[in-house]
Amino acid sequence: MKDPNNIAVVGVTGYSGFELAKILLRHPEAETVTFYVRDTQGAHCLTELFPQLRGWGQAPVRTLSVEAIAASGAGTAFLATPHEASAEIAPQLLAAGLLVVDLSGAFRFREAETFQRWYQLPASHAALLGEAAYGLPEFYAKEIAEARLIANPGCYATSVILAVRPLSDAGWIAAGSSVICDCKSGATGAGKEPRKDLQFSELDENFKAYNLFSHRHTPEIIEHTGLPESQVIFSTHLLPLARGILSTIYVTLNEQQTPESVEALLRKTYAGRPMVRIWKAGTLPELQHVAHTNFCDIGFALDSAGRRLVMVSCLDNLGKGAAGQAVQNFNHLLGVEEQTGLQ
Repeated sequence: MKDPNNIAVVGVTGYSGFELAKILLRHPEAETVTFYVRDTQGAHCLTELFPQLRGWGQAPVRTLSVEAIAASGAGTAFLATPHEASAEIAPQLLAAGLLVVDLSGAFRFREAETFQRWYQLPASHAALLGEAAYGLPEFYAKEIAEARLIANPGCYATSVILAVRPLSDAGWIAAGSSVICDCKSGATGAGKEPRKDLQFSELDENFKAYNLFSHRHTPEIIEHTGLPESQVIFSTHLLPLARGILSTIYVTLNEQQTPESVEALLRKTYAGRPMVRIWKAGTLPELQHVAHTNFCDIGFALDSAGRRLVMVSCLDNLGKGAAGQAVQNFNHLLGVEEQTGLQ
């Protein structure tokens, strides 16, 4: 049996991959970590590509090859790769006996049609979609611990689901009302590929909405909150900063509640879940409170009539929204405390 503590990381040159490297190189359960990229640029160690990692330990870089990964003795593979690359590589690694944690959107849906509709890509990996565990450990810890393939959630989706799911599970959301998810993200959420709209001169002193009614994280929110698509308005905006997501969510409740009852519901839902921090009623988290962490902070305000609820959910899109959450899922595979290596 392959040792899951021996780790292969595929795709380390992007923002999420680099964040993953920083976490895994300090993870107490990671025995070996080897990084695989399509072009090593002649590097043999990750510190040659990222000098800031000097002194962090052994970080060998290898040319990407599924055969090389399979022969290396690695038992777990993290894929910080584009959706289409993950769809191609993951089945081969699974066939070689590795556990796979995929940070892309390739395996987030049960139905191939959903992936094809929202990602506009062929679903050559359709046979595996029903097998993947959705990697939101606050709700699917048991499934994650028993899985061999984990689909890491989207960053926006994580922030919204963690805020809305307790309300929908409790049946508190008024039927037919709109749940408005007004979300803002730093520029690293768009990836590292050079694009005109992500240049400094375009981002600085600017703020804009994008992908309205077409954002790829929409079906995740619908599926994992249990709300119909017609009830959810999900809007995304680009902030002039590097990292972080702040989601402001507007909900109409079907019955009058008190600030105490809302806070109690949230605390009960996330009792024993160390990566979600619930704020006291009437206090609101900010991006600076979660930057460079794996926490999702949730606060709220309730109107005097007890029916209009505004929730604020904050996380780091590279932490709890990507690499940190991937390692949180990895911890469940190992059977160790889920915050191991993340605090």
